[in-house]
Amino acid sequence: MKKILGISAFYHDSAAAITVGGKVIAAAQEERFTRDKHTPDFPKNAVEYCLQEAGLTLNELDAVVFYDKPFLKFERLLETYYAFAPKGFLSFIKAIPVWLNEKIFLKKLIYDHLKEIGSFDKKKVKLLFPEHHLSHAASAFFVSPFKSSAILTIDGVGEWSTASIAFGDDKNIKLLKELDFPHSVGLLYSAFTYFLGFTVNSGEYKLMGLAPYGNPDDQQTKDFVEIIKKYLVDIKEDGSIWLDQKYFNYATGLRMVHDNKWESLFGFPRREDENDLKQHHCNLAIAIQQVTEEIVIKMAKEAKRITNSDYLCMAGGVALNCVANGKLLRENIFKEIYIQPAAGDAGGALGAALAASYMYFDETRVFNEIDPKLDTMSGSYLGPDYSDKEIEQTCKLLKAVYNRYENLDEMYQFVASKLAEGSVVGWFQGRMEFGPRALGNRSILGDARNPEMQRKLNLKIKYREGFRPFAPSVLAEDVNKYFDLSSDSPYMLIVAPVKEDRRKQLPENFHQMDLWDKLYYQRSDVQSITHLDFSARIQSVHKSTNPRYWGLINEFKNQTSYGLVVNTSFNVRGEPIVCTPHDAFRCFMSTEMDYLVINNYVFEKTKQIDWENKEKWMVTFKKD
Repeated sequence: MKKILGISAFYHDSAAAITVGGKVIAAAQEERFTRDKHTPDFPKNAVEYCLQEAGLTLNELDAVVFYDKPFLKFERLLETYYAFAPKGFLSFIKAIPVWLNEKIFLKKLIYDHLKEIGSFDKKKVKLLFPEHHLSHAASAFFVSPFKSSAILTIDGVGEWSTASIAFGDDKNIKLLKELDFPHSVGLLYSAFTYFLGFTVNSGEYKLMGLAPYGNPDDQQTKDFVEIIKKYLVDIKEDGSIWLDQKYFNYATGLRMVHDNKWESLFGFPRREDENDLKQHHCNLAIAIQQVTEEIVIKMAKEAKRITNSDYLCMAGGVALNCVANGKLLRENIFKEIYIQPAAGDAGGALGAALAASYMYFDETRVFNEIDPKLDTMSGSYLGPDYSDKEIEQTCKLLKAVYNRYENLDEMYQFVASKLAEGSVVGWFQGRMEFGPRALGNRSILGDARNPEMQRKLNLKIKYREGFRPFAPSVLAEDVNKYFDLSSDSPYMLIVAPVKEDRRKQLPENFHQMDLWDKLYYQRSDVQSITHLDFSARIQSVHKSTNPRYWGLINEFKNQTSYGLVVNTSFNVRGEPIVCTPHDAFRCFMSTEMDYLVINNYVFEKTKQIDWENKEKWMVTFKKD
């Protein structure tokens, strides 16, 4: 039974994960502990948590595994600057000292950080470095229920690879095909993220959420698609792409694109952060979303062709594009698709540990013992949880007023009734989720039927852009009552259409309406989770995986006949998802949330001391 610690760090979304005998014990992102969103710092707190959860010291580990190969990355950096010289000199002189001081001596850097956590014998604890895309592939395949499958990984860039097709068989992964830097689907999408005024490496999901505001039938949208394909990206039949680097600046520059060239292409300048969104921004968003979907589907078809597998596993940052995932699912290329819930770089820590377990130490593959059709991610509830004693200590410290429920059913009845009345509830239960999605343990909940709920959550709770959509958490057994979805979606990674019989007729001039008029036009009987294109990003909730969350939604169904609620992550804009009871109470008090539930403890806003003084509790986070 090998004990293996996986680490991802020094780029963005640092994380740690631990496996014992191939079983996933714990995993967490460093941002949740330090409250610095997408932090690249060494995941000291996450490592300490993982060791504590596993009951291990560093010296008891068999290996520490870093999620990529730094020397290969350095090779790519040098070769890229050489190929583009003399362009990129400013970027070169900024990047090289960092690499020489830190990245080249990464082994020493990792050892030094680990020594801050505890002592260990370097001769006994191996330090391993799998390739970046192998870590991604392993993070999806080795936790999946499939004995063999095709594996598709797509992201910005690892060492050289930006996408890969592999085949997983039991405890082995064989790489079959790679797409290399600078040609990258992830960087193409990030370039549009930048041009439309959002932050690269965090704002891509905003771009995806903006796309449905575009008009797919508008001539401008069609022209944008043609421009993208003619000037920026050449899409091959196998899904590989070629990006014309004269329009991009990420290879050697300090920005994603050449702003003036893009302005000439699309007829408008780069949108500055916080500037008003216009219809041409929305149309460009849907255009790049359509192009991305075309590429992903072609890559998946190529994976099918060269593996002849009935199953597909996916990871890498682009696998978080749940709209593309939904389109891919409806293509019926594979019988089943499994997507790693922490598909981005954070999940690389878990993949690195699993790759070492199975491919280096040759351990026996672990499958779900209770239900072989399920994965081994424990619902992605792999982070820390908190005892009643810890919660009560926090309450004493914060002078919090609460009501503790001994009977869970009574608590469900109370909370469900408040949701039905239009209240917003912070819901904090058990172990924190691993990955970017709140899945019912660190969530803010509302009534999906309430047409005002989206506006209220965006403007008064999350303090974020009003156009942003919200996702439904729906009882797994009720999914088909609301959505056209043929598969499970436990990790909120698939977008599917709202059923026709729940939709309301749109006016003929809908696509000509102002963005905000479109947003607030009544579209369905579950308005607050129905996006402009009648889609929703779905989380199917299973009683076996999360009995408490299922119990609450089921009680809401008993009271309203609707077996779904609005679910958004428990945080405000720029803040990581809350981790501790203290984080949750502070966020609760700094917003217009009405109730907070932490395990069996229920807090009512108006009963708290000085409850109207939100500023007392507010923390300023950097914009995302």
